[in-house]
Amino acid sequence: MPEHSPVPKRLVLVTGPSGAGRSTAINVLEDLDFEAIDNIPLRLVPRLLDDPEQPRPMALGIDTRNRDFSTIGLFDLIDQLGAKADVDLTILYVDCNDDVLLRRFSETRRRHPLAPAENPETGIAREQELLSPIRDRADILIDTSDLNVHQLRADIENWFAPDGGRKLALSIHSFSYKRGLPRGIDMVFDCRFLANPYWEPSLRHLNGLDARVADHVKGDPRFGVFFEKVLDLTQSLLPAYVDEGKSHFSIAFGCTGGQHRSVTLTETLAKALAEQGQQVSIRHRELENQQKVKRPV
Repeated sequence: MPEHSPVPKRLVLVTGPSGAGRSTAINVLEDLDFEAIDNIPLRLVPRLLDDPEQPRPMALGIDTRNRDFSTIGLFDLIDQLGAKADVDLTILYVDCNDDVLLRRFSETRRRHPLAPAENPETGIAREQELLSPIRDRADILIDTSDLNVHQLRADIENWFAPDGGRKLALSIHSFSYKRGLPRGIDMVFDCRFLANPYWEPSLRHLNGLDARVADHVKGDPRFGVFFEKVLDLTQSLLPAYVDEGKSHFSIAFGCTGGQHRSVTLTETLAKALAEQGQQVSIRHRELENQQKVKRPV
């Protein structure tokens, strides 16, 4: 049987003038599961590609601040990589007009890397002269002059993840109000108004992972209405957070002890969202303190 050729390694070289959004572009590609390395010396790029254990696509930021940067050197690297049958090379050039670049440097009061002791106009002119030949070689050109961060993200996702990009990662937490709110939570719901299994002697020693406890909590007439409203709110908000460029969103349910009601709601919401195709993980803070571990849905 004929041997199958290996799938070429996908490589995106990201370059463009300082202030145009190159770093943002690299961050977006990293969110799309590229292995991203910024400001890498040109001489090191071929060595990265020699690694046979490199399954992920790569996004490499090429910056005029590199000690070994030169227009000729970058041309040589592009020609060298383009000649490799096992490399699928794309040159992404993030551009911006000079007036907008000058305004951005003025607003942030940053020094231009190519004119640290001079005015930004000088640095912009020097960099444009260095990079203009590379601009002509670009496979993808994105002009950010009239784009905000979210629009730039959308453009890059359209080029590199036309099927919708990486999904928003959700984490659903349970916790006890006695120990305070978990850190880094985006949205919190208090479920202490629901029937508390703690007051049932046969359920007290169990937790919300047990079907008997879950049935007890769900048996409260207020559970169904509350849960449906939380689910509806979550479903309506998630697309908006994706549009805003968030890669992770966390929701927490709190109750008195963090073992019964909050656990039941966390499990129920996570299951409902996972069944809709969402990428969901669960964390029960108080149960983890009893040697129970974080686990995916």
